Amino acid sequence: MNARSRRRIAVLVLAGLLALGSGPAGASTKLTTLSDATEDLVAQVQPGVVQVLATGYGPGGPGGPGPLASASTGSLLTTQRSTGSGVIIDPDGYIVTNAHVIGGAQKVHVVLPHEKKRNGQKRSIVRPRGQQVEAEVVGLDRETDLAVLKVDRTGLPAVEIGDSDDLRTGEIVLAIGSPMGLGGSVSLGVVSALGRQRGPEDPMVFIQTDAPINPGHSGGALVDTEGRLVGINTFILSHSGGSEGIGFAAPSNIVEAVYVQLKENGRVRRGNIGAFPQTITPLLAEALSLERDRGVVLGDVEPNGPAEAAGLEIGDIVLKLNGKPMENGRQLEVNVYQYAPGEVIELEIERDGKQSTEYVAVREREGEPERIAEMVRPEKNLVPGLGILGIEIDSEVSKHLPPLRIPRGVAVAGRAADGPLYEMPLLPGDVIISIDGTDIVTLEQLREEIEKLPGGEASVLQVQRGNGLVFVAFEAKRKPR
Repeated sequence: MNARSRRRIAVLVLAGLLALGSGPAGASTKLTTLSDATEDLVAQVQPGVVQVLATGYGPGGPGGPGPLASASTGSLLTTQRSTGSGVIIDPDGYIVTNAHVIGGAQKVHVVLPHEKKRNGQKRSIVRPRGQQVEAEVVGLDRETDLAVLKVDRTGLPAVEIGDSDDLRTGEIVLAIGSPMGLGGSVSLGVVSALGRQRGPEDPMVFIQTDAPINPGHSGGALVDTEGRLVGINTFILSHSGGSEGIGFAAPSNIVEAVYVQLKENGRVRRGNIGAFPQTITPLLAEALSLERDRGVVLGDVEPNGPAEAAGLEIGDIVLKLNGKPMENGRQLEVNVYQYAPGEVIELEIERDGKQSTEYVAVREREGEPERIAEMVRPEKNLVPGLGILGIEIDSEVSKHLPPLRIPRGVAVAGRAADGPLYEMPLLPGDVIISIDGTDIVTLEQLREEIEKLPGGEASVLQVQRGNGLVFVAFEAKRKPR
């Protein structure tokens, strides 16, 4: 939404308020009531939103800020600092933020808001800085971009968690956080849309809002008019780098599910039932002679999986999951993965025109290379010549990878800055087996082989990606003279 559209809405709202009042005095009363209600709402929620400060190491270079270490290749690691926001979920010191705010950080601090005391007295408009305390990273989940922190404090002002499934498009919401490091900033908008995805195959869904969100808002609160947390502000779409009215927040129901698992287990175990749901389109409905031209159909049921054990079959139409209507295949997958392994879900299905209810046990989803990123640190795992963070294959790393064709190599845990020119980029979960025909076993060996390469010439990695092998060609960077 552009500035002109927002001004038009503001004018319409003001016109409505004027119409409700009887003359100028009535309009003034309505505006004052609205202002007082908004102020009370902010006073209720703002103390539960904190500023998060993260400090870590990252790849740098000549002229970079403060080199801290030097890898065997001679590359520099520099101090990197980031700021974001967080929301107090539990009075005993548990805070939710975004994983990208604290990912890779060696130290995390939280600035707790200064407690406000009215006592009927006027306050200074200058906000005193809150107390900065060190925070422990309880766990993070990169798929949902959420993390849980713990500070050694009790009696903190927690924000009540609301039900994001109750949200409706057009509902008024407030975004509270620390944009550009400006703690306790508040902006107002509406829910622009629900169920947004970054891409068609992304399992995570978001709330879209036009409440202004800027860098530093990440991890902050999106609250409804009752002061309940309905989302964690996560990212924006922008050409300028600042707010253009297209912001996205992780829904509170997903936030709560991730928070509980991270608090209890330190990681998220995702659910799977061994079935592949597809969205029914009019063309698919015609081809399969279905009576419905919308909804969810099972395109596959894994042999010996939980869905088969429950009696589900290929071609079954899924109507509801635990009483919630299912409208597309991705929605069913997203809802299933919120349930922990061992739980049982209720599916209402239709087969040959007859409806029935089946109970399906949820199992843990296998092969999640995203978890490998939680095992690495830039100062230990950086491979600057490839622009990646790598980790050697062992029994723990293997758990999060597909079956290995060759039981050795270096797994890609993430991508760093300043890599070479790739014809096809490396991806998290890739396993580097060889370089220019030389077998790779250890991380140090990979670094040494990269260092030997003449700059400006083509080289090739043999990589296992998923269950297959691929060649990844790249041009090694020229070395400074």
